[in-house]
Amino acid sequence: MIDRVEQAKALASDVRLLILGWLKDPAAHFSHQVTGDPAEIGVCVTLLTAKLGMSQPTVSRHLEILRRAGFLRVRKIGRWSFFARDEAALSDYKDWLRDTL
Repeated sequence: MIDRVEQAKALASDVRLLILGWLKDPAAHFSHQVTGDPAEIGVCVTLLTAKLGMSQPTVSRHLEILRRAGFLRVRKIGRWSFFARDEAALSDYKDWLRDTL
């Protein structure tokens, strides 16, 4: 079951909103990713960490909060994790918010 309060909490962070914004157009923000097309496979945690200028554990925590809220998908390739927006979940949340408020 979707926890709307947890989803709202996940969006209550400037850092997490930045991440979602960048991942909306990953090719524009992470075109230098050499592992694969960021629009197809997602963006590597390492690149997000560098762009945010934060430690990897801190960025991973933000990503995990967004993932648990259902807003991100993670794809494992080897030992690397790649993150992409879950557009269906984000759209569902926006619809719910619009209908509820």
